[in-house]
Amino acid sequence: MNKKNLSESDIKAKFITPAILKSGWDEQTQIGREVFFTDGRIHVRGKMTARGKRKFADYILFYKPNVPIAIIEAKDNKHTVKSGIQQALDYANILDIPCVFSSNGDGFYFHDKTATDGEIEKELTLDQFPNPDVLWQKYKKYKGIETEEVEEIAKQDYFQDGSGRSPRYYQQIAVNRTIESVAKGLDRILLVMATGTGKTYTAFQIIYRLWKSGAKKRILFLADRTALIDQTARGDFRHFKDALTIIKKKQIDTAYNVYLALYQGLSDNKSEDAYKKFSPDFFDLVIIDECHRGSVKEDSKWREILAYFDKATHVGLTATPKETTEASNIDYFGEPIYTYSLKQGIDDGFLAPYKVVKVTLDIDAEGWRPPQGFTDKNGNPVEDRIYNRTDFDKNIVVDERRKLVAEKITEFLKGYDRFAKTIIFCIDIEHAEGMRTALANANADLFAQNNKYVMQITGDNEEGKRELDSFINPSEPYPVITTTSKLMTTGVDAQTCKLIVLDSNIGSMTEFKQIIGRGTRINEEYGKTYFTIMDFRNVTNLFADPDFDGDPVMVKQVEQDDDLSDAEDETLDETITDIIDGEEIDFPEYPEVEGGGDIVEEPRTKVRVDGVRVKIVNERVQYLGNDGKIITESLKDYTKNSITKQYQSLEKFLSTWNSTEKKEIIIKELEEQGVFFEALKDEVGKEFDPFDLICHIAFDAKPLTRKERAKNVKKRDYFTKYNEKAQTVLNSLLNKYAEDGLLTIESTEVLKLDPLNKLGTAMELIKSFGGKSEYLKALKELESELYSLKA
Repeated sequence: MNKKNLSESDIKAKFITPAILKSGWDEQTQIGREVFFTDGRIHVRGKMTARGKRKFADYILFYKPNVPIAIIEAKDNKHTVKSGIQQALDYANILDIPCVFSSNGDGFYFHDKTATDGEIEKELTLDQFPNPDVLWQKYKKYKGIETEEVEEIAKQDYFQDGSGRSPRYYQQIAVNRTIESVAKGLDRILLVMATGTGKTYTAFQIIYRLWKSGAKKRILFLADRTALIDQTARGDFRHFKDALTIIKKKQIDTAYNVYLALYQGLSDNKSEDAYKKFSPDFFDLVIIDECHRGSVKEDSKWREILAYFDKATHVGLTATPKETTEASNIDYFGEPIYTYSLKQGIDDGFLAPYKVVKVTLDIDAEGWRPPQGFTDKNGNPVEDRIYNRTDFDKNIVVDERRKLVAEKITEFLKGYDRFAKTIIFCIDIEHAEGMRTALANANADLFAQNNKYVMQITGDNEEGKRELDSFINPSEPYPVITTTSKLMTTGVDAQTCKLIVLDSNIGSMTEFKQIIGRGTRINEEYGKTYFTIMDFRNVTNLFADPDFDGDPVMVKQVEQDDDLSDAEDETLDETITDIIDGEEIDFPEYPEVEGGGDIVEEPRTKVRVDGVRVKIVNERVQYLGNDGKIITESLKDYTKNSITKQYQSLEKFLSTWNSTEKKEIIIKELEEQGVFFEALKDEVGKEFDPFDLICHIAFDAKPLTRKERAKNVKKRDYFTKYNEKAQTVLNSLLNKYAEDGLLTIESTEVLKLDPLNKLGTAMELIKSFGGKSEYLKALKELESELYSLKA
């Protein structure tokens, strides 16, 4: 047996796995093979989506289930024993694993993150692979686990319900780090996890393991929304069964182990605080969900609850760590022990990517000054001053503005999906009420069929709040469009929300991230793989903030005559600055509402006017690169830079193009690097295929249309060496190329399409060339002729 001729799979089966088993690892519980730990980023093109490749490790070794302590990258024997170490280190850094190995079947190359004696890397023979106890000792050293008491807590099993569900890699890291931190006596812990990444499931596993280990006996889980408490109790926390209770109406029963409670249910300003019915040392663990909200304020009533139970360990969960001059959860909890960002979630394929459609209204961008003698709807004179974006719907209501916003939302949905779950974020309750009316009128046909098509869901509206569960339930068709102010900014698990509309002046990065989080959940069963943000207030200027860590796939700004019914099929046209009117827009900080959206806002007096002409201005489009940064150069410059990074010259590109069996591979690679071929077609010409777009944009070569290339091939008359049937097929393929492009003819499926399907079955057409290999050879020759430099 020549080892060099063995595949990587054979090397693993014949050499690496036997060496691991021989050193004492359990096949069933400790060895994970080809462990996929991401889902593959979702790529969006028009309305179509496709997943990218998933990351996987060849081997992950676990001391106990969900406690990974080693990773091994395998290569075939044509590689050296060291060749996989850098890839393994990259994955180990992501997965928080200290012991890293590479192998080609001859032995192991070991990188030890715990080494302090200078020998951080060394070669081992196949017989020297470490046993589980050796690597567990290294894991303990890496994690600072120094006592038996801490070790026993860290080794406590995860909850398993027999369904096969297990934590995602980042949840595993968050749980393990928290358990280890609690075991070591840390009493203030902060976890930062983007909305939609399963903070509640993570909290459940933390509580379960600490409770079962005996480290924590009574636990309080605090939230600030009734919906959050209800979702939590019905979800993962249901596994606590009789050990769980929800504190309602300030009724206290000390017979339980796990308590769910609203801040408002434990404290108010009208009567004795219910939390004081517990002794200060009753709870030994308090978990604070959405801790970016009121709990971070030093003088907050909510902070008094945490201060009362100050002997307990406090764990804060948030998607948006808050750091302002008035409030800081980092000051209270300390720096996060783990952060899993929105960008990471999108890159890993666990969160939905999104597009942005920016709609700028003239009175928002330029301001509106009432003409002399202009009166409001009550006949009172309107104060003579310039009203701008921050005034509309807050201080002054312009009927025409609301009507135009509703029309544009409806136009978008008509071209996309009129039953796509939609949340519209408004200034306040009155604005939400008004937008409900405007949207009902704009969608009178569907509203007449079911009056729950558009609903207001705000803190003061009991009927709307009762429909919140139906809105977030994927199998419930109604409500479809919801208008809200604050109630739905956090904690609403809207898995199938496909459109988020921003018509509120949001200056807070915390609130901005929370709102975006309403759409980031994926539900592929119901066709939710990405979502769209429609921005009427220039809120998405916050993308440029260094604190923003998301990754929009497209930002498009709309002008007056743009038809938004085809916005989902739009391609990108040109790149400009994020600022519409040439000036930075100073958004006022939007104050948080104590107690969340369940608190009814005080109605403010507003001036109401009509008869104002409102229109849309400026269509501008921005591209965002793979790093999530807005591209400020022109589309052509950006494309040229992207292509020339990989192909430094036309000769190198042509060489690669001509030697690659399927040109689709090159095109897909460039698309993954951010080359927008559909957008380039709009700018250069739809009659050019990717080859000519690349040569023209990147290397200044004169482009030929597909029809010109097909005509040149026909003039050369090279078909005559084939039989009559084969010549007819090649001519039809040329015509198909001229019409639809290269990628169509590269697939054998083209033989089933009109007009080729009229020439015979796919098998018959292939046989006319003498078989499949000969057909593919003829197709390759056809491609060579198409891209020949000869006229």
